[in-house]
Amino acid sequence: MARSLHVRLDGASSAALDVVRAGGMSDSEAVRTALREAAARRRVRSSIREEVLAIAADEADCDEMRIIREQMAELAPSPRD
Repeated sequence: MARSLHVRLDGASSAALDVVRAGGMSDSEAVRTALREAAARRRVRSSIREEVLAIAADEADCDEMRIIREQMAELAPSPRD
């Protein structure tokens, strides 16, 4: 069963709806499209956030990065006085 919504748009939201509708969509099509696109972006951000947390929690990876930083520091030229 389809769900119906009634919304009041402020100026910025109305302008955004105009942008989405520029392809000839109806208000309903534009809102459905915008909702799907927003949901997809949030899923991607959530996925990236989870991946970053997993990488940060990987002790072996953190140790390897520390070793690489130390090796790079040894290769760096001495700072001039």
